[in-house]
Amino acid sequence: MTLMKRSQNWYPSFPSFFDKFFEGNLMDWNSWNFSSTDTTLPAVNVKENNDAFMIEVAAPGMAKEDFRVSYDNGRLTINSERKNEKRDEGENYTRKEFSYQSFQRSFNVPENVVSGDKISANYKDGILTISLPKREEVKPKPSREIKIS
Repeated sequence: MTLMKRSQNWYPSFPSFFDKFFEGNLMDWNSWNFSSTDTTLPAVNVKENNDAFMIEVAAPGMAKEDFRVSYDNGRLTINSERKNEKRDEGENYTRKEFSYQSFQRSFNVPENVVSGDKISANYKDGILTISLPKREEVKPKPSREIKIS
């Protein structure tokens, strides 16, 4: 049997704020998936292996030129801006909504763990993948047998 948590939310316009408040993560703004314009940010996966951290950002329909990734003082920032500048000359529009997409997302990166000068990024099949290699001194070392004398 699986227990399910029932939502006690009486004010639908404030669900995530109150949920975050009572979870105790109110001041952890980096973990929230919202923007000031009440839109959602692209979904992100963060993976770790022995050699690196990998951040995958779901951003289908964009081009690699639409992204800017920067690293400064332990903060990795991903910016994206895309405008649809297609012009249809001579058309009489009753309604045409402009196409503009942008987002910014930042992550605190432990500088003592990640080699900031070796961070790389790749965009393929709608996924922006950022590789954050670990410093050699923090990578797990293989076990060795100690000879007893």
